[in-house]
Amino acid sequence: MKRILPLSIVLIATLILGACASNRAATEAPAMAEENYYDYAAPMPEAMPTMMMQDSASGSDGGGDVRATNVERIVIQNADLSIVVADVEARMIDIQEMAQEMGGFVVSSSLYQGYTSDYTPVPEATVTIRVPSERLDEALETIKADVVEVQNETRTGQDVTAEYVDLKSRLKTYQAAEQELTELMESAADTEEVVNIFNQLMYYREQIEVIQGQIKYYEEAAALSAISIRIVAEETIKPIEIGGWEPQGVARDAIQDLIYFWQSFVDFLIYFFLNTLPRLITIGIPLYLAFLAGRWIFRKVRGNKKKVEPQQPEEKK
Repeated sequence: MKRILPLSIVLIATLILGACASNRAATEAPAMAEENYYDYAAPMPEAMPTMMMQDSASGSDGGGDVRATNVERIVIQNADLSIVVADVEARMIDIQEMAQEMGGFVVSSSLYQGYTSDYTPVPEATVTIRVPSERLDEALETIKADVVEVQNETRTGQDVTAEYVDLKSRLKTYQAAEQELTELMESAADTEEVVNIFNQLMYYREQIEVIQGQIKYYEEAAALSAISIRIVAEETIKPIEIGGWEPQGVARDAIQDLIYFWQSFVDFLIYFFLNTLPRLITIGIPLYLAFLAGRWIFRKVRGNKKKVEPQQPEEKK
C-alpha cells in the first residue's frame, strides 16, 4: 500500500506531460507541428486501399481543429441515387459485378415486387455497394450509363481530419501510459499493488482498443465510398392510357386550371384591397357624413313644425 501513492503520482504525471505535449504541438511553429503530427499518424498498411484525401490548401472547410491544418484531409464520400431502367434484375447484377471489378464489394442487395399506377406488378431493387473512393466518379458514371432516367442523385462528403488526428494523439498518450504501467507492474512486489496496477492497465488497454477501432472505421470509410442505388422499372413511370385517353393529362389540366383560378382570385383580392377599397372609403365617408347631417337637419325642422302647429279646440258635447 505504501508504494501505491508514488505509483499513482508517476502515472498522473505521465498523463499530464502527454497532454501538455499534445497541446504544445498544436501551437508551435508550422514546421514543428508538421513533424509532431506526422509522428502521430502512423503509416497505414500497404494492403489498405488509398484513402480519399485532400490537401488542406484546397480550402476544405471541414474540421476546425488547429492540429488538422498541416496534415492531409481525410474525407468520407458517399452517394445515393435512384435510376429507372428497362431490366431491373439485369442492372442489379451489373452493378454488383462492377463493384467487385473495381476492388470494392456489395454491402446489401434486395430484389422485390413493386406496382405501377394501374397496380401492375413490376420488379424493383435496392443495392448498396462500396468502391474505392478515388473511383467514385467512375462508378457513378457507369451506374447511370444507358438508364431511362435518373430520378435523383445525392453526393455527400464529411471531413473527419480533425477527429482522426485527435484519435491518433489520444492513442499515443494511452499507449505511453500502458507502457509505464507495464513497467511498474513488473517491478511491483506487493500483491495488492499488482492488482491495482493491473486494473488500471486493463482500463487503458480497453481505451486503446476502442480508439483503434474508431481509427480503423475512419480509414476504411475514407478508403471505400458507399453508394446506395434504388432501381425502378421503366413501367412504373409510364402514364395510364385507356383507348387513347390519358387520365394523367386530364388531371394535369384540371390542376393547372385550378391553379390559374386561385391566381386570378388572389390577384383580384390584392387589387381590391389596395386600389378599389381605398377609393370606396374615400368617397363613402363624406357621403355618409353628409347623410348624417341631412338627417339631423330634417329631424330638427320637423320638430320645430310640430311645436308651432295650433291646437284644435275640443268639441263640446
